[in-house]
Amino acid sequence: MKFGIDRLLSEPELQAALKGRRVALVAHPASVTADLTHSIDALIAADVNISAAFGPQHGMKGDLQDNMMESPDETDPVHGFPVFSLYGEVRRPTGQMMSTFDVVLIDLQDLGCRIYTFITTLLYVLEAAAEHGKEVWVLDRPNPAGRPVEGTTLVPGWESFVGAGPMPMRHGMTLGELGHWFIDHFKLDVAYRVIEMQGYDPEAGPGFGWPLGERAWINPSPNAPNLSMARAYPGTVMVEGATLSEGRGTTRPLELFGAPDIDARAVIAEMRALAPQWLGGCTLRDMWFEPTFHKHVGKLCSGVQIHVEGPHYDHAAFQPWRVQALGFKAIRRLYPDYDLWRDFPYEYAFGKLPIDVINGGPALREWVDNAAAAPGDLDAIAGRDEAAWIAAREPFLLYR
Repeated sequence: MKFGIDRLLSEPELQAALKGRRVALVAHPASVTADLTHSIDALIAADVNISAAFGPQHGMKGDLQDNMMESPDETDPVHGFPVFSLYGEVRRPTGQMMSTFDVVLIDLQDLGCRIYTFITTLLYVLEAAAEHGKEVWVLDRPNPAGRPVEGTTLVPGWESFVGAGPMPMRHGMTLGELGHWFIDHFKLDVAYRVIEMQGYDPEAGPGFGWPLGERAWINPSPNAPNLSMARAYPGTVMVEGATLSEGRGTTRPLELFGAPDIDARAVIAEMRALAPQWLGGCTLRDMWFEPTFHKHVGKLCSGVQIHVEGPHYDHAAFQPWRVQALGFKAIRRLYPDYDLWRDFPYEYAFGKLPIDVINGGPALREWVDNAAAAPGDLDAIAGRDEAAWIAAREPFLLYR
């Protein structure tokens, strides 16, 4: 199969549409060709006139570990053009930035989760391009989580940099497809083009969204080290809003959760007793870990690892958002007074609990904290939202 960048480089008629134009690139370390050449170098080698570049969250270099760690603007050390940060002094491209190009190529590896900020950056670039009369191309890449949809829809008023619009946590679309949905939903008048992948089947095994055996995995962000993380992330990202560790500071971040003062074996038993129907498609294993940085640094934690590889993974059955919701619920039931929710301005959203910002509303937290709330109550809310999203996204799907 070919990703969008590889098609652009191999098809002269696509490159011809860029001749004589100033071209910008939104990219990060995972923006590479099939032979692992960075897209900037490959495009310049193909005589594309790269006049500027943009780095999303974690920077063009992908070096900054955590949320709210900002990257500065810089000059490309090899080619000499400006590299603007879209996660520094600004989140949206300024007029000055927009004046440096005629068409912008977006070549970002996404994870298929609403909270992953590259889709918000896509929206902000589309909005700026509509305002300034610029053209946007998405060089499409796979959604490693595939087509499944899961989670509640973001509630109006809860928009943020981790909540670009009313979609569920696991949206099941590629970046190129989402661009079409954004343009339709927000009524944007912008010149938009997707360089589609060739030979991409988002439901084909064994990758079910990622072409295992065909393309190397490169971290799109520092704590996205493998396909297992991408699969678990629509659930485990919620742990960023909890006092539990999500495994930052370990070699398996966002595939596990735990803390020094819980009993992971008891948590797993409670999860199985409460909603075994939510635990399909994965294997839960109690384990121990000691973070070298971030929450509970240097402390021995009892943890739950979510295994979603090889024989432990069933793509159609796995529900990461429900698995993690169930983990929270089990802890609340075992330890009713546990100080579970963090309180700080997550992604600059002041006056709101991080867990609510992450979920695009308070419903998940309220379900966890309500002792009388059963799994069916959360299913009723999420199931309605999931069905509505599946219908809403249908006209914009490019790969069937």
